[in-house]
Amino acid sequence: MEKLSLCFLIIISLSSAFAQKDMSKKAFVFPKESNSSFVTLTAQLRRPFTAFTVCLRVYTDLSRAYSLFSYATRAQYNDILLFRSKNGVYSVTVGGTDIIFKPPERSAPMHFCMTWESSSGIAELWVDGKPMVRRSLKRGYYLGTEASIILGQEQDSFAGGFDKKQSLVGDIGDVNMWDFVLSPDEISTICDGGTFSPNVLDWRALNYTVHGEVFTKPQLWS
Repeated sequence: MEKLSLCFLIIISLSSAFAQKDMSKKAFVFPKESNSSFVTLTAQLRRPFTAFTVCLRVYTDLSRAYSLFSYATRAQYNDILLFRSKNGVYSVTVGGTDIIFKPPERSAPMHFCMTWESSSGIAELWVDGKPMVRRSLKRGYYLGTEASIILGQEQDSFAGGFDKKQSLVGDIGDVNMWDFVLSPDEISTICDGGTFSPNVLDWRALNYTVHGEVFTKPQLWS
């Protein structure tokens, strides 16, 4: 009987760990520099895809470099990466190739959407609902599906290779991902707090695992 009870408790615990959770009005808080604190996101991707939109909101006062969104496959550790350099330049990476954007200085919190499509190679970065000049990279490329998706760290190997000097210190939330490019009107609506049924990562039904000192708290920008 005791063994049955223990098994039941383990099943409940595992179900809770991997259950979808509504993160509306909440944020992940990374309170200090670390190479061991991060959040792993689980997405439903069944085949290689040729376009994406990723949107998120971040609140930090860091002046050094840090990672905002890291999507790695075993073949390419920087299959998708949104990264801020210490000089205020942001890079969008697809398939290991970077393009650089230099948005105007803005006060935190900041909202970002990055998009890319394989057919043209066109990539966009939107900051607080404003688009940067379009760039092109990796035309014809396919993104892998067996991915490690991580918030708070940049992956220099699959699900690892973290450098604390690239870690996020601050809050991140409203992380959503689609396997297509949202229109400018849709991105503006997302920036204003609206939703468009994300089909890869949905902040309102999020599968995630917390590692290290990361906390879930009410959003400061709500």
